[in-house]
Amino acid sequence: MRRIIAALATAALFGCSERPAPADNAANSAADATGNGGSASAVASTTVLFLGTSLTAGYGVGADAAFPALVQQRIDADSLPFTVSNAGISGETSAGGLRRIDWLLQNPVDVLVLELGANDGLRALNVDSLRSNLDIILERTREKYPDAAIIIAGMQAPPNLGPPYTARFQKVYPDLASKYDATLIPFLLNGVAGVPRLNQEDGIHPNPEGHRMIADSVWAVLRPVLVGRGRAKQ
Repeated sequence: MRRIIAALATAALFGCSERPAPADNAANSAADATGNGGSASAVASTTVLFLGTSLTAGYGVGADAAFPALVQQRIDADSLPFTVSNAGISGETSAGGLRRIDWLLQNPVDVLVLELGANDGLRALNVDSLRSNLDIILERTREKYPDAAIIIAGMQAPPNLGPPYTARFQKVYPDLASKYDATLIPFLLNGVAGVPRLNQEDGIHPNPEGHRMIADSVWAVLRPVLVGRGRAKQ
């Protein structure tokens, strides 16, 4: 079990290590990556905002095959009144997400799915800074949209950084989930990272099958949230 967890953690982090998008293009990238191909300004108040890294952006497979788009397909199949907005950027850190959050919150958000931190771990960035950045993102989301539901996708730090760092890193996610009454996905890439048949040739990034498995995991958590909120809107 220890070997499997180590492989998952290492692969998860290297899976998000591409060069970040230029800062002046970050907002435009997020705006153009809505689940239905529309602009951010056209997104309705029933938006499910995915804020994340290359995993969310679909590095190597394209946005249409990335797990947020696959989640949109499941939403449509269940005739739920929600639209996915994909605000994933390759190489994004928690600090980068914080810089973008106010821009993203200009449009109504009904559900936030937060997938950040893998690159912080890869670069051995300060865990307190990671916690603070994610905390502020969640705080600002709740301040602007008090009724928004929050789902936090947990990440893991590379085991070579040592037990104290990895333990403190992993603890950030359940702590914030508890503070904001959010739903926690303990490890987004559980069952995918480190499995060759589920990753691209680099052995790092999920391939289409890997994204389908991630979508299944996310949907298992997200669907009950959307069903409840969809009924409330009727």
